[in-house]
Amino acid sequence: MNNAYLTPSAAALAERLTGDGLPAYVYDLTALAAHAQEIRAALPPRVELYYAAKANPEPPVLRALAPYVTGYEVASGGELAHVREAVPERPLAFGGPGKTETELRRALALGVERFHVESEHELRLLSSLADLTDRPVDVLLRVNLPLTDEALGGAALAMGGRPSPFGLDPERVEDCLPLFTPDGPLRPRGIHAHLASGLDAPTQTAVAARIAAWTSELSDRHALGLTEVNVGGGMAVDYARPDTRFDWKAYGAGLAGVADRHPGLTLRIEPGRALTAYCGWYVTEVLDLKHSRGEAFAVLRGGTHHLRTPAAKQHDHPFQTLPTTDWPHPWPRPAARDEPVTLVGQLCTPKDVLARGVPLTELRAGDRVAFALAGAYAWNISHHDFLMHPEPGFHYLGE
Repeated sequence: MNNAYLTPSAAALAERLTGDGLPAYVYDLTALAAHAQEIRAALPPRVELYYAAKANPEPPVLRALAPYVTGYEVASGGELAHVREAVPERPLAFGGPGKTETELRRALALGVERFHVESEHELRLLSSLADLTDRPVDVLLRVNLPLTDEALGGAALAMGGRPSPFGLDPERVEDCLPLFTPDGPLRPRGIHAHLASGLDAPTQTAVAARIAAWTSELSDRHALGLTEVNVGGGMAVDYARPDTRFDWKAYGAGLAGVADRHPGLTLRIEPGRALTAYCGWYVTEVLDLKHSRGEAFAVLRGGTHHLRTPAAKQHDHPFQTLPTTDWPHPWPRPAARDEPVTLVGQLCTPKDVLARGVPLTELRAGDRVAFALAGAYAWNISHHDFLMHPEPGFHYLGE
């Protein structure tokens, strides 16, 4: 595997960790800050950059992003309270389907700046609670715009353009407009439309242009005076090619063109994975190397209960090996040489597979393995308590 995955400081720490110090998540916050700074520099000034906290809500990660993001998008009452505590006073946008009355009350009490409303019922519920604040409640209606599979460019995950639990169909948006009155508590600010994930820069630009045009047409037709459009996240992260990155410069140039065509709109994006995936690694060790019916299996400390990403995405997770010379036992060291190896964890299920049939020159019991792209949708989406194995360690470089 490509030895460029680990940054030098992360590699140095990974080589020092031993025994019960593994598995461990290693986050390079200096690298994360540099990546976020490059993204911010690639975007036009009129484009606001929000971080989707669901991707990785670890407080050190949230704080490392703070100088470069406009605000944070949260999708539950728990995320709301957590992010507000970790990065106080930063703007928050509250999204996600199925918001409860308790969550909306908490959001109003904490002064959330934007509500992404998913349905007419949710809008009515928010309106009924709006007397909890002494300021107008700013709303973006989430819309499920009709886009073809061809327009979405083979998205890895589609949330719009088809029947969906997310957002309002376009014809339902007009049913919501009478709930916004000149003296009412709710203020329509714009449209939110996160339609897909895993898109490249040209496709993202085309989708953003479609959303902005639809928003402008709706605003003009009903004299709404909308000033904002959130085109969501979903920038592609290629786990099969972890040395590649989304083309932020091309996307920034594309968004500049969209902004020029709609001078009355502030554009907002809310990436998650594409911001933080590259800053984290899941580092572990080979406990055993065994052969079964002609196939080699490396049994690792930990597994998909710590790093669920390969099971969730059904892929072979990218990794690099870190050979070690230490072998404290008097018997031969189990090894695989010049053959495909399947990397599995400690769980009592054949689904506990992190990478399947990867050709390797050599892998031995006691060697380390560092799984890349573990800075997003990794630990925070994993089923931690299954079999009650110890939790991994957590290390934040540059904090």
